[in-house]
Amino acid sequence: MGPVATDPTTDLQSSVASATPDQGADDSAENGPSDVSWRTIATPEREVMGEEPMQVRRVVAQLVLGIVLVLVAVTVGGSLAARKLAEREAVNDAVNLTDVFAETVIRPALTDQLAAGQPAARKTFDNLVHAHVLGPSVTHVKLWTPGGKVVYADESGLVGRTFHLDEDQTDALEKSETRADISHLDRDENTLDGKAGDKLVEVYRPVYTDSGKKLLFEIYAPYEQVGQRTSQLWRGFAGVTLSSLLLFLLLITPLFWHLMSRVRRNQRQRELLLQRSVDASSNERRLIAASLHDGPVQDLAATSFVVAGATARAKAAGQHWLVDELQTVAGSVRASIRALRSLLVDIYPASLAQAGLGAALGDLVQSVRAPGLEVRLHHDDEAELGLTPEQERLVYRVAQETLRNAAKHAVPCTASVTLYRVGDEVVLDVLDDGNGFDVDAQLADPEPGHFGLQLLANAAATGGALLQVASVPRRGTHWRLRVPQAAATHPNPTPPEPEDTPDD
Repeated sequence: MGPVATDPTTDLQSSVASATPDQGADDSAENGPSDVSWRTIATPEREVMGEEPMQVRRVVAQLVLGIVLVLVAVTVGGSLAARKLAEREAVNDAVNLTDVFAETVIRPALTDQLAAGQPAARKTFDNLVHAHVLGPSVTHVKLWTPGGKVVYADESGLVGRTFHLDEDQTDALEKSETRADISHLDRDENTLDGKAGDKLVEVYRPVYTDSGKKLLFEIYAPYEQVGQRTSQLWRGFAGVTLSSLLLFLLLITPLFWHLMSRVRRNQRQRELLLQRSVDASSNERRLIAASLHDGPVQDLAATSFVVAGATARAKAAGQHWLVDELQTVAGSVRASIRALRSLLVDIYPASLAQAGLGAALGDLVQSVRAPGLEVRLHHDDEAELGLTPEQERLVYRVAQETLRNAAKHAVPCTASVTLYRVGDEVVLDVLDDGNGFDVDAQLADPEPGHFGLQLLANAAATGGALLQVASVPRRGTHWRLRVPQAAATHPNPTPPEPEDTPDD
């Protein structure tokens, strides 16, 4: 509830005589002092009436969206898992194929002459590789020395070149085991095997010549097998997954509709109980107001007549001292009657419930009386305002409290009450040219026992409205209540001329 400075407000002493709400905002910048700004007393509470009513379509849409997200997650996860599994199977198949070729084709054909790089031996080995190894399952073949020299390659441009052996190749030689992985053909030795970024299944394993010389046998298998195997695995996985999801949906659909029906019934019961609570509160206020009017108010009115008669008899008897005392008592009784009638209006403003907000504000303006107080009122038609009953009660309460403050603390003064619509808001302006007050000081250190400002702030916030005030000592006060209105926007109407209601 801290003060928030925004734009300068209206000239507080001259704005009460302004004719229209439209002029108020324009005059504020021209006539208002530079040190007068709005202070925000209350902002709308976003969660006032509890949870938003449940909508079946919204719940169903959320459920469908959740199912779609689950399907997307299962599809993406299943695809990744199928590809990983397919790559693992492809690597295992390539390892097995490499072992078969190494034991049945390559090892019997290895000679020391081939290891030494003799062309005739390499030519014989090349014919063997092209005849029995290369094909749909194997795309490239290499033989390495432990020092990294290529003694044979189906790509002749690599023969005789030396490359650095990576960790997998070194481990395969040192540990005499088969190593395999997915290669992206991004090493120097792969310049003739394909474009960088392509994928092949790469397998290494040691082989030996007849004299025991160790060489590294390497083959490359096509990656297309991985894609084919991925599709096979995914089709099997998708069939099981989708059938399981459909079965799950069939099982939960009756339960879902049963729960939705129960929630809707509970929601209707809550709405009915809330409406009954509101009606009961209104009926209780009406009964209390009727009891006060028919009981204490009537008794005090009768007492006032009795005292008036006693005063007349005392005056006729010449008992002037008794006349003075009876007149004092009569004044006290009349003040009590006025106080009780004001309380009746507070508890249950009959005109607000029966004749509407405009009539209630008119009665309020007539009932707020103080020496030197003059009140002017103008407002748009209630059809143009489009306020709900709760919003009408909020507007009435704020107008009532601010006018009472003016009657207590600002007289002699002229006050203006203006209610109009601007766009999607209904605005209540209550201005007076009286004493004014220091808003910041009042907010920081309110007077003990004075809760009017806090009560106004709570009422506005709970009602979803914005309450602001601008005031300077000896220069008047301007209260502004902004009530959001979700109805269709109406053009800003020109209000009727204010009706003067001077105090007698």
